[in-house]
Parts: sequence; structure tokens; C-alpha cells
Amino acid sequence: MRNRAKPSWIKAKLPGGKNYTHLRGLTKSLHLNTVCEEARCPNIGECWGAGTLTFMILGDTCTRSCGFCHVKTGRGGEIDWEEPDRVAEAVNKLTENNAQIKHIVITSVNRDDQNYESASIFGETIRKIRQGNPAIKIEVLIPDFKGETGALEEVLDAGPDVLNHNIETVPRLYRLQQLTQSGKKRSVRPQANYDWSLKVLSESKQYGNSDMLTKSGIMVGLGEETDEVLETLKDLKDVGCDIVTIGQYLQPTVDHLPVSKFYHPLEFESLKSYGEKFIGIPHIEAGPLVRSSYNAEKQVMKLGENSLT
Repeated sequence: MRNRAKPSWIKAKLPGGKNYTHLRGLTKSLHLNTVCEEARCPNIGECWGAGTLTFMILGDTCTRSCGFCHVKTGRGGEIDWEEPDRVAEAVNKLTENNAQIKHIVITSVNRDDQNYESASIFGETIRKIRQGNPAIKIEVLIPDFKGETGALEEVLDAGPDVLNHNIETVPRLYRLQQLTQSGKKRSVRPQANYDWSLKVLSESKQYGNSDMLTKSGIMVGLGEETDEVLETLKDLKDVGCDIVTIGQYLQPTVDHLPVSKFYHPLEFESLKSYGEKFIGIPHIEAGPLVRSSYNAEKQVMKLGENSLT
């Protein structure tokens, strides 16, 4: 099994510059993790260069072993109850150095061993950020908490502006084993459940603040068929998603799932157009390097523009 060469349209900005160096030093000094680094996001150069980043709370070790994700798998450590204070401190320092920051994204590893406690950390982090920066919009990209409504309510009670939970792929591929280049058999989301994810989004729309937006994301290039992607978009529409991101899966290492196909930019445009015009999702952000928190603030702004037109 050979590596597929990346096409010419997949080009990311190399990390570097004053803002990148500043943010890297800030996160290290406060002992904070970012999904930008842990998941090897291709947009780290662009986002950090602009002074924005996505915080990853609850440690750097995930209790799940998704076949697409570069975050390390293992037993989670002790819950750090002081982490919300450190995240809020980091946001304060960011705003001191960049007055343009208006939107912060908070995500986490999965902590299936302590779902309710994890949700409490999300809630407290939202509250602590708001104490020092009440005008900043807060987006949370949360796990499914194994479908536990009580855990989800801990997050919703803190009043995030955007509740994001990624469906990731089509239901057929959740547990379907595929061969990696290193000879391992892995699946996209072996410990997850498609219905749990839909429930998170549905209950968030039902129980969240009336002004709160819900959001989800799909990766393509994992072996899905186009009709399966469209069916998944319909499911996301049915649970009330306001924003959906669609991006190209990129293989982190030979131990991860291979790329089945590199979608052309025009194919992303087609998915966006069909999803918005025919399925009825208010806003879809689609493109080769689109990720869930990439240009998160602009996604919300575009949704507002779409609603006016």
C-alpha cells in the first residue's frame, strides 16, 4: 500500500513569525495543550500567525483510538481543576496582545473514564473566560460524553455561543476495519456511536440557549461514497445544525488510516452548494484544508450573512 501524493491544491502556510512564536511560548509557559499542535493541524501557521488558536483541555491523552487522529491514546490522568483558570489567564494575555480576538475555541480529548467531570471542566472554563472577557464569543468542540445527557447539560448551563460536536464520517465507516500502511487494522471511530453524536447535537439545540448555534464537521477521503455524505448532511440538518464543516482527511502517519481519495476544490464547492440549497443547512464551510475550528469566527459571520440573503 503506497502513500497517495498530495495534489497541488493542498498547501498550508509554514508555521513561523512573531505571533506564532509568542503563542507557542504562551501555551508552554501556562502548561496548556492546543489541538493545533497535538492533532498536527495543517492550518497552524495561518491561525497562529493571525493570533488565534484552539485550546485543548483535559490533558493530551485520549481514551479513544480513532484511526484518523494523531492525538495519543491511553489512560487519562487526574482531572486538573485549576485548568479553567489557566485557560482564562491565557485568553487574557491573548487579548492584551491582540485586540482583534473575538472568538475562542475550546476542545478536549475524550475522557470516557470521567465524562461528567470533563463536562464540568468545560463549563467552568467557559465561566472563567467570561469573567475576564465578557465580549468574547466562546465555541466549544465537545466529545459525545457517551450520550450522557447530564454531562451535556453541565456544558450547556454555562452558555457557550457555539456548541460544536463532530460527526466525523458516515455511519458505515465508524467501526469498519481498514488496513493501514504499517499493517495495522483500524477503524475511524471504533469507540463512538453515530446515534450518540446525533443525540448530542439534537439535545444541544433543544436545551441550549435560544441564541446558541450548533455545529458539526465531516472529513472526506476515508472511504465514503458521495450519497453517504449527503445522507449524513441530511441527518445533521434534521437535528438542527446551523453550521457544518467539510474538509479533506490527511493521514498523520503510516499507522493511521490511508487516504482513499483527494477531493478536488470543485467537489467541495458542489457539496457546499447542494448541502445549503437542497438539504437546507444554513451554512457549510467546505474545502481541502477546512477544519472544525478553522476560521471559526468567520463561519459564524458568514452564517449571519446567509440568513440576511
